[in-house]
Amino acid sequence: MNKKFPAIGIVVIVLIIICMGFLNSYNSLQIMDENANSKWAQVDNQLKRRNDLIPNLVATVKGYAQHESQIFSDVANARAKLSGSLKTDDLKSVQQSANELNGALSRLLLVVERYPDLKADKNFIALQDELAGTENRIAVARMDYNESVKTLNAKIRTFPTSIIANFANIKSRDYFEVDEQEKAVPTVDFTK
Repeated sequence: MNKKFPAIGIVVIVLIIICMGFLNSYNSLQIMDENANSKWAQVDNQLKRRNDLIPNLVATVKGYAQHESQIFSDVANARAKLSGSLKTDDLKSVQQSANELNGALSRLLLVVERYPDLKADKNFIALQDELAGTENRIAVARMDYNESVKTLNAKIRTFPTSIIANFANIKSRDYFEVDEQEKAVPTVDFTK
């Protein structure tokens, strides 16, 4: 009987260590998953902030460029599409909608170049500064989100954490990537 007691004690200690390791991995996965959720919420907030600034920017430009109605409708449609995709929390849809809105905004800002009085308007300058600040916030939020996804995905891919992640139903996440069109180097022509 004395020989069985140390063996049972060792088994119990090993089981306790295994359980503690499981709980530690499970809890760290939950924290990383929640961190990724939080970082995504920040991306979402900044995209919504930009979406809210756009009507003011469009209204200011409309006063100067009334015959550019197609660009205004493109911006409005892209903005509406982004609003709808933000409600779904579908990363691919949000990325695509955000890229479409970026393209529409780029075309809108090209219109601005044709109106020197507009570029000097204080309201327009303030809105443009707000939009630039928001774009910076989006970039930082996107970087923070991607970093949290990298950490979570790396943890999920390791053994035995992958088993625990599967048990906890924690899946790897997609990165919020930049569209290929946005990676293209813009052509700058100072001859005009």
